[in-house]
Amino acid sequence: MTTIVSIPSRLARATHVSGTLDVARARARVLYREWYRAAPEIVTVYALPLSAVDIRAWLRREFEKNRHITDPKVIDVLTLKGRQEYQETINTWKEYPHVMTMFTKGMYDVPQKPFMQKFLEGRDEEALVPASPP
Repeated sequence: MTTIVSIPSRLARATHVSGTLDVARARARVLYREWYRAAPEIVTVYALPLSAVDIRAWLRREFEKNRHITDPKVIDVLTLKGRQEYQETINTWKEYPHVMTMFTKGMYDVPQKPFMQKFLEGRDEEALVPASPP
C-alpha cells in the first residue's frame, strides 16, 4: 500500500472557473478519484473503525446528492469545498471526531417524532436523559 505523504503545498490547487458543464464535471470527477484513492490511507491515518469500502460508500452518496446540478459555477463551488475537505483530511488538519462526524453523518440518525405526536402521547423521552449513569 502506498502512503500519501502529507505535503500541504502538494495538495494546493488554484481556483478555476469552468466555462462549460463538461469541464466542471471533469474537475469533479478528478476530485472523486482523489478521494476514492485516498480512502485506505484515511482509514489508516485516523485509525477509523470503518473500512475503505465505508468511506467510498460515503463518498458516492455525497457526490450523488449533487448529481442533478447543471450550473458550472455551482459545481465549481462544490468542487472547491470538496477539495478543501480533502486537503484538510489528508494533511491531518482534522481530529478524529471531525472525521468520524463527516463519514457517519446521517448513517445512524433515528427519525425524530414531531412535537405534537410526543405531546399527545404524553411523554418526551429525549427530555428524560439522566444526569449520570446508574
